[in-house]
Amino acid sequence: MRCNLTSEDEIKNQINSKKEEISKNEEEFKERSSSIKSEVELEFAPKLNEIKSKLNAEQEKLNEAVEKADEWSLKKKELKPSLKGLKKESVKLINEKEKTLNLKLKELDSEKKKRIKDVNTEIKALQKTLTDLKKASST
Repeated sequence: MRCNLTSEDEIKNQINSKKEEISKNEEEFKERSSSIKSEVELEFAPKLNEIKSKLNAEQEKLNEAVEKADEWSLKKKELKPSLKGLKKESVKLINEKEKTLNLKLKELDSEKKKRIKDVNTEIKALQKTLTDLKKASST
């Protein structure tokens, strides 16, 4: 009888250990998710800031050209294609940033789900063993 109680305690300890492992995994993936977000932000922020800065500067120039249409008509024609190209590049970078972030987060989530599934499978097996031990000790 004493041996079975020890085995039950050991299994309970193993279950608690596995639950702690899940908590550690959750925390690890939370930290990694935050790290990925920061990494992607650091990667794209300078490019986006540069493009937005250029875009704002070009937009201001365009607005001035529109006000002085007669005087600035040639400059206006030069700025429109440049502005269009910068807007297009800005949209492209924003979309690329979003795709990259989503892909990395999806990969991270898949890894997290697999790890947790594996640990949950171990917990179920341990719980079954514990149930079997309890049944065996009660007979």
